[in-house]
Amino acid sequence: MARLVDQRLRRFLRTTATLLTLAASGLVMAQGAPVKVLVGFPPGGGTDAIARILADKLKDQLGVPVVVENRAGAGGLIAAQALKAAAPDGNTVFLSHDHTISILPLVMKTPGFEPARDFVAVAGFATFVNALAVSGGTPAKSVNEYVAWVRAQGAGKGTVGIPAPASVPEFLVKVIGQKYALDLQAAPYRGSAPMMADMLGNQIGAGVASVPDFIENHKAAKVRIVAVLGGARQAVLPDVPTFAELGLAGFEDVPYYGFFAPAGTPKAAIDKFSDALAKVLALPEVREALTNMGLSVGMMSSQQLASREHAYAQTWAKIIKASGFQAQ
Repeated sequence: MARLVDQRLRRFLRTTATLLTLAASGLVMAQGAPVKVLVGFPPGGGTDAIARILADKLKDQLGVPVVVENRAGAGGLIAAQALKAAAPDGNTVFLSHDHTISILPLVMKTPGFEPARDFVAVAGFATFVNALAVSGGTPAKSVNEYVAWVRAQGAGKGTVGIPAPASVPEFLVKVIGQKYALDLQAAPYRGSAPMMADMLGNQIGAGVASVPDFIENHKAAKVRIVAVLGGARQAVLPDVPTFAELGLAGFEDVPYYGFFAPAGTPKAAIDKFSDALAKVLALPEVREALTNMGLSVGMMSSQQLASREHAYAQTWAKIIKASGFQAQ
């Protein structure tokens, strides 16, 4: 009897030790605990749509619910701070593009986080380009026609919507204005969805944002994308010229999309999520959906995403400094 009890005790201790080891490595989550995907912009925008496409498939690969949680505001700052405060257990990730991770630390004195210290890159999955689009209420079908329209309407003064203040689109508005000798003022919104609502209502004549933010309404002829950044025309927009073609070079380094986790998240948990994401990106329907939104889909490892983020931040640090912008 004593031997039987001793054997059972040893089995119990071995099982407990195994479970504790797995939990420490980030492989075991609470029974049915969902993976939370933080998004720093409101529902209805391009980033939110991308998150929901991926979350729907990630749940099958991870075997747990994957929930998109919108923490909109301040260009993704609120979501970034929520990620910093989250437990590093693999249950919380942040789907972000360049603005929050690379740009905010360059334009804010105290963003409340340092990417290299507070976050770990999990995996990247796409790059994209920003674009200039005009609303349906303008007659313009090209950049030159838009320039002529602004000059005719307001003596060279115009307002251009942007998804967030002190963002790449804001600096692009300034550069576009300088190139065409226009007095263009950037009008910041809390994400692309409210900006798009004003463009569709002809409350604002143009906007600068990512191609995924504009593409569906462009296809529906409700807005018109008239130029894109990057080094080449986009496959989803073969008739739209690049700004480089129009004589505005220097913006060929394209932004990225990726997932980030709190610092201290175990490598095993990062690898598990990255592997699941790679399988999701291999699905034809997912690649097609993301490509049709204007993304260039391509898997980036944790190290590749971290390197890309660092290089992108260095590029824009020089551009922001040259613009004379002072961190707020």
